Amino acid sequence: METKSRVNRVQLTALLLPGLLIFAVFTVYPIFRLLCMSFCDWNFGSMLSQPFIGLANYQDVFSDDIFWVVFVNSIVYTLVTVPAQMALGLMVAVLLSGIKRFSVSFRVMNYLPVITSWVIASLVFRYIFNTEGLLNYCLSRLTGAANVRWLDTRWSGLSVAMILGAWKGVGWNMVVFLAALQQVPADLYEAAEMDGCGSWKRFWNVTLPSIKGTILFALIMLTIGGFNVFTSIKMITGGKPAHQTDTLLTWMYYKAFSTGNFGYSAALSFIMALCLGLMAIAQFRAMKNRDA
Repeated sequence: METKSRVNRVQLTALLLPGLLIFAVFTVYPIFRLLCMSFCDWNFGSMLSQPFIGLANYQDVFSDDIFWVVFVNSIVYTLVTVPAQMALGLMVAVLLSGIKRFSVSFRVMNYLPVITSWVIASLVFRYIFNTEGLLNYCLSRLTGAANVRWLDTRWSGLSVAMILGAWKGVGWNMVVFLAALQQVPADLYEAAEMDGCGSWKRFWNVTLPSIKGTILFALIMLTIGGFNVFTSIKMITGGKPAHQTDTLLTWMYYKAFSTGNFGYSAALSFIMALCLGLMAIAQFRAMKNRDA
């Protein structure tokens, strides 16, 4: 028996070892090197020698005015797009859960934005909201108004990216919530109906508590995605004007590959990871306190 147990452990180790080795080489080691980079003066001119400078890169990040601009942009983008995606996705999921005919067709139609390329969708939105784009053409033909520079100011440019982000995420939330709704026991709805609960009360008192775990999962995943927004900002506004529409990831990319300040970007990446970790903990605790 002991020999068989030892053989099982050897087999388990042999099966896990390749995956652990790949994880260590391509995940753990790069993170460790990035952490080391954040404490060094690492730029295009110091590829052979990277002197240790301690917390100077982190000080540079927090003393940079543009950092606070892009940090606020990321917060606003997340606060707008995450609730919008979740609310619209849940609404579509509830509606589709009650449809019997053509339900598959409606699900595919709502999921199409998710599988649409971010680059293609961003280019289409840039064409629509460009100064000489489709929206201004339609408005000028209908009202005779002058062209609006949608992408040339901070909040209007961010608003276009937020509209795209919300539109792209509805389908994913629909699938996640639809799967959760199908797991809610029908007995709960029958009991609520017998107690005289209407549609809204059944949704509030039965549906939402039953899918609370799914809501938390979607909230955390979408928050991470909101902070990692890159393609839409890069393609639609490019950070203009003067980096006022940049987010954390686009600003990090600019500092690393346009200015060569890799140490600054490494420090910014760990600050971003810390913020996401703290937000995830706060979300977990908020849901736990609500359960209590």
